[in-house]
Amino acid sequence: MSISSILKQDALAYHSEGKPGKIEVKPTKSTATQRDLSLAYSPGVAEPCLEIAAFPEKVYQYTAKGNLVGVISNGTAVLGLGNIGPEASKPVMEGKGVLFKIFADIDVFDLELNCMEPNDFVETVVRLEPTFGGINLEDIKSPECFEIEEKLKKRLKIPIMHDDQHGTAIISSAALINALEIVGKQIDQARFVVSGAGAAAISCVKLYLQLGAKIENFLIFDKDGLVSKARTDLNPYVSPLACDAHEKRTLAEAMNGADVFLGLSVGNILSPDMVATMAKDPIVFAMANPTPEIGYVEAKAVREDLIMATGRSDYPNQVNNVLGFPFIFRGALDVRASEINDEMKLAAAKALACLAKKPVPDIVNLAYNEKSISFGPEYIIPKPVDPRLITTVSMAVAKAAMDSGVATVQIKNWDEYEHQLAKRLGLDNQVMKFILKRAKSNPKRIVFADAQNLKVLKAVREVLDEGIAKPILLGNQAKIQAICEEHHIDLQGTEILDFKHPDSEPLLKEFADLFYEKRKRRGYTRWEAEKQVRKSNYFAAMMLETQRADGVISGLTKNYPEAIRPALQIIGKKPGVKKVAGMYLLLSKKGPLFFSDTTINFQPDVEDIVEITRLTGEAVERFNLQPRIALLSYSNFGSADGDDAIKMREATHILQKKYPKWLIEGEMQAHLAFDKELRQQNYPFATLGNETANTLIFPNLSAANIAYNLLKEAAEIEYIGPILLGLRKPVHVLQLGASVREIVNMVAIAVVEAQTTE
Repeated sequence: MSISSILKQDALAYHSEGKPGKIEVKPTKSTATQRDLSLAYSPGVAEPCLEIAAFPEKVYQYTAKGNLVGVISNGTAVLGLGNIGPEASKPVMEGKGVLFKIFADIDVFDLELNCMEPNDFVETVVRLEPTFGGINLEDIKSPECFEIEEKLKKRLKIPIMHDDQHGTAIISSAALINALEIVGKQIDQARFVVSGAGAAAISCVKLYLQLGAKIENFLIFDKDGLVSKARTDLNPYVSPLACDAHEKRTLAEAMNGADVFLGLSVGNILSPDMVATMAKDPIVFAMANPTPEIGYVEAKAVREDLIMATGRSDYPNQVNNVLGFPFIFRGALDVRASEINDEMKLAAAKALACLAKKPVPDIVNLAYNEKSISFGPEYIIPKPVDPRLITTVSMAVAKAAMDSGVATVQIKNWDEYEHQLAKRLGLDNQVMKFILKRAKSNPKRIVFADAQNLKVLKAVREVLDEGIAKPILLGNQAKIQAICEEHHIDLQGTEILDFKHPDSEPLLKEFADLFYEKRKRRGYTRWEAEKQVRKSNYFAAMMLETQRADGVISGLTKNYPEAIRPALQIIGKKPGVKKVAGMYLLLSKKGPLFFSDTTINFQPDVEDIVEITRLTGEAVERFNLQPRIALLSYSNFGSADGDDAIKMREATHILQKKYPKWLIEGEMQAHLAFDKELRQQNYPFATLGNETANTLIFPNLSAANIAYNLLKEAAEIEYIGPILLGLRKPVHVLQLGASVREIVNMVAIAVVEAQTTE
């Protein structure tokens, strides 16, 4: 069986297995009881109906209209398949609905209309306006799509956009802004050659003109040749873009000396010889799908100075509409915009262009199996998996709608709006925002014991960009600089300490003397002390102990016991602390969860549990949260008398007396920490009351570690840690393979701890 036939079978199975199709409707309110049903429908539903009848704008308060987009098509121009009809277009429209949901949390009804005449289509959609908060027109052939969109925009008071036109224009505009910046050309002086005169091409040209391009610098070609004013066969949408009589009549002639090629036509229409004749540092956007106007490899073979974008995901710079439409509609819906105007489109394009210049999150590098994606010829627009798109683009669009006067709702607190957007996709990192903000207020010196590592160096760059800390890098300066040069990481001005260089010998002797004094009655000889401090994690701990640094980050390339040992031997425990503990922070959709002890104490006794809980509760308070603590077991409030149950029960009694201001309850099964109704029904005395726990204390290391690892993998929850509790000074040991984002978060936590220690 060929690869194409295998793909065909896989695609058909994907769409048919289980529930046919790709989307379904789910209720958002409880329907478990008869009372629920009486509220959802008769008689209770009459009340919101009456409210809306009296105040029509309340339809946004009592129904899903404000988050509902209609994806509407007649199937006349479906992908590269052409006019295949409304029924055959439905899989595409369902797919569009999936993208709206997963990228911007927008609900969709897809509607496939058997309306081939533009006026019939318009009249049908106009009658649907009460249902939707916005309309996404899709896969309608040109030139009818222009007429349909224009008429609907005049008659509807909700945002409407034909994505095949404007989505491509917005994304390619972002790519154009950055490509021109990289090659140092001005848009008003650039010469453009356009292959294609359909909906997307016309919209692209119009938006490029909005960005500052000059119409006299465009030569547009369709299947019949140069689009010039001498032709009488042009439709009214392309004719305003026609050029005067021109000596360059063919595509090959036009390409000679051109700065930009924009292709939205057919595959393989552009030859390598044509690309070779373009101006210095040419830009080629070959966006025909699935076969571009010229292949990426073929184009690059003739022009090394070329910047190229395609519509394909297997080459750099994919012009993918998913970078735009979910977030454009998100911003438009959130301010209840009456339309999507040019100002909003330009704002989206500029926001995308700006985002591409920022450091790329590690999650994006992982998704594309890259070590270090960075702004440049092969990265001029963001990747679709970038989690920052929803906040960056949606906020820009919403602001543009407000500034241009088409918003009917005003956003007053932009920080809160950004938080709401992030929360829609389970990216609620408000806790870390607090820590990062506090770290920036008074950055501290953080020494990195594993500095000869790409992830560490990328994290250091982000730390510097955000002003979180003052990094000190341990390692061979030449090797660190080589890694930075290879991956375009600018760490100019950062302190690099080569502790193996002869210049460091006096410092090594000082550290060896101090370490020997600390450990000479714990089995270490003078020779062994000298040997230990020559290890990066021991040297880093010594810098912290001698006040040459304020915190340590290590462990990325070492196993956990080896990485934590210097902290215990050199820094030691806080006064009064008997047991150091390890805590993880999990950022769940229901809020932050703190797990202890997940890394150090195998079988803590009652006294240990009390101390672990105290250290964890104090750490939670440093995150600006009230500890709501559940001590977990297999027993609920004395229902069983095994060793772990008794231990957690006794620890609870001690903790409730010692820390009356904290909400502490136990022993209980894990689900009871979150099921408020069940707890109140059966255990009304529980001090958690109507609250859910945010801090979970486990009876032993196995339970804690298993629970944490299962949850972070099965639920795909972002996690931070392990955070060491009880040390005199901040030392944090990263997990093997920690991401750049995790490293940055740990640095911020170390800085805040250093502030507290100070």
